[in-house]
Amino acid sequence: MMRRLLAIAALAMVPAHAHAFCGFYVGKADSSLFNEASQVILARDGQTTTLSMRNDYRGDPSEFALVVPVPVVLKKEDVKVLDAKVFQHLDDYSAPRLVEYHDEDPCAPPRPMMAMAPPPAAMAMAPAPKPQVKVEAFFTVGEFDIVILSAEESDALESWLTTNGYNIPKGASDALRPYVRQGMKFFVARVNLKAHDKGGSQYLSPLQFSFSSPKFMLPMRLGMLNAKGPQDLIVYTLTRSGRVEATNYQTTPVPTAVDLPLYVRDQAVFKDFYKTMFDRMTRADGYRKVYTEYVWAPTWCDPCAAPPPTMDELAAAGARWIVGSDGRPTGRGDVTLTRLHLRYTPESFPEDLVFQQTADRGTFQARYVLHHPWSGGNPYKCSASIEYYRELGKRMDGEAESLAKLTGWKLEDIKARMPRMSLIPAQ
Repeated sequence: MMRRLLAIAALAMVPAHAHAFCGFYVGKADSSLFNEASQVILARDGQTTTLSMRNDYRGDPSEFALVVPVPVVLKKEDVKVLDAKVFQHLDDYSAPRLVEYHDEDPCAPPRPMMAMAPPPAAMAMAPAPKPQVKVEAFFTVGEFDIVILSAEESDALESWLTTNGYNIPKGASDALRPYVRQGMKFFVARVNLKAHDKGGSQYLSPLQFSFSSPKFMLPMRLGMLNAKGPQDLIVYTLTRSGRVEATNYQTTPVPTAVDLPLYVRDQAVFKDFYKTMFDRMTRADGYRKVYTEYVWAPTWCDPCAAPPPTMDELAAAGARWIVGSDGRPTGRGDVTLTRLHLRYTPESFPEDLVFQQTADRGTFQARYVLHHPWSGGNPYKCSASIEYYRELGKRMDGEAESLAKLTGWKLEDIKARMPRMSLIPAQ
């Protein structure tokens, strides 16, 4: 019997060498600017989308800009700087996790089943050199100087950036062309170095902006211009209704509720396990799928890898429908958090991600289970204890086989790291 939950360990799944974003970097001179890891929060309410972007980058940011297509001309009040702690909390809370159970005395009388309590209610740049490019707006938010551009030709937009001293990634004009044809605008954020230096951080603050559009989508193709190999992207969606999925790519859950050997408890081993499993899955599917890692109302969890986000954090992340007329969270309102993880290439994801909210309010988590054997007494204490020990070896073999199947690691190497259980001789 495995009844008692003792410990929980969370794994932050920001890949060590991933390159992704929903825009592209452009840098002056020979600056080598590219993403190391990307996370996006998408809050969707009706036709309003709030997009928050967090990125780590390497390279000289002395002259730096980020170009992201947006459907409308953004105003200063539409753009904010988000505290990076909000991203970190969402990541910790929704991350793939380990849970541990200790086997109880097989001879103990069964405990009465307890009813589970229901979850609580959720609560100045140079002017464009060509007339085909127009500066629609210009303002400063936090450490960023922001300009909103419209363009009639992608070549003109590329020329505007080049003329202003930016080293454009190869293929920028071709990548921009579909967005220009759709009449989209271009959000260009440049680092204000004085403001950035005052912050004392080597990373840029997350940017957030809101807009109204009938499309629930994420522009991601431009991020491939700075890519070096397959790219990872983690998307956290916040919606009023149920689970979010992609409509133009297959969305599938990662393997979950898998029993693993006890030595995976080591965080370095668990991290290696999950990254190896994810790499193996994405290679097998040709980098063509979107994987679901978590779905839950972010005010409750079972088990919890981290405390649920606060109502203030959810509101700051874009769940504005939980905010009252006084601007403060009301403590009421449905919120569903969906965590999606994808690894992709320009060939495997030729289109931007398009999403839909489903009516599915079921919960899901990437959850991996460790079982500690009972070791508290005479194996001949009762008939149940004899049977328990006879079945324990089979269970441990199954744990080893599951780990080998998910990772491709050699079964004999896995078993060599596991304790050997003595067989119970017949009486």
